Amino acid sequence: MIRIFLCLLVLAGGLPNAVAAQDRDTARYRPERASHWSFEIGAGTDNRSKGASKSGSDPYVFGDVQWNGANGFYADAEFETIDSSGSSVETEMEAGWQYSALGFDFDTSASHKWRLGAVAGHDDAAWEYQFDVIKDFGAVDARFRVEHSPDGLGSTRASTWVEGRVRFPLADRLKASVTLGLREQNNAPDYTGWNAGVAWALTDTTALDLRWHGTDAQDQGSQYEDALVASVLVSF
Repeated sequence: MIRIFLCLLVLAGGLPNAVAAQDRDTARYRPERASHWSFEIGAGTDNRSKGASKSGSDPYVFGDVQWNGANGFYADAEFETIDSSGSSVETEMEAGWQYSALGFDFDTSASHKWRLGAVAGHDDAAWEYQFDVIKDFGAVDARFRVEHSPDGLGSTRASTWVEGRVRFPLADRLKASVTLGLREQNNAPDYTGWNAGVAWALTDTTALDLRWHGTDAQDQGSQYEDALVASVLVSF
């Protein structure tokens, strides 16, 4: 927990007015939308989470359906393909609340994950709790995120991830972002992870992303090695 505390201090000092929000920013409730429902589908050359690969560095696909209420409450169901302990699909059910106060946006949620078809004896389910803070500075937005799982998937026990992200426009429909995070785990490696890249809004519903992912735990296995990842996201 000492490393987590130090990381909190560093991120707080680097982003003095706080930060954050969900990755699926397009799914937030907006009064002008005709429906409370939103959908996302996509694919990428590697399924990267917190800097590490979940798909054995192979391509993957994912999807998400979400209901967003005018009061800020939301619920969603997700899936993504992986390669872990015999499982090729991870599913997730999530519920949360997005709200604003004191000039910041907040997002707090709880989710339950399952790895379908995992080998016998594998811990194939886990709870995860997430808290985001986001702040806009003109065209720039910054996010601070804390995730905690009391008992993770597989052999991992309690784990905590602390992350800071900054995004900024480069041109019309083109944004760059940089993310730095620290992960502490019981019965799994502690490491620092990061990514940097660009996202291009090809249309109002389709975005392309090119991003470099890395960690300082490459000696712990191929899933922690650096990689350039391309992905596409369609939302409607």
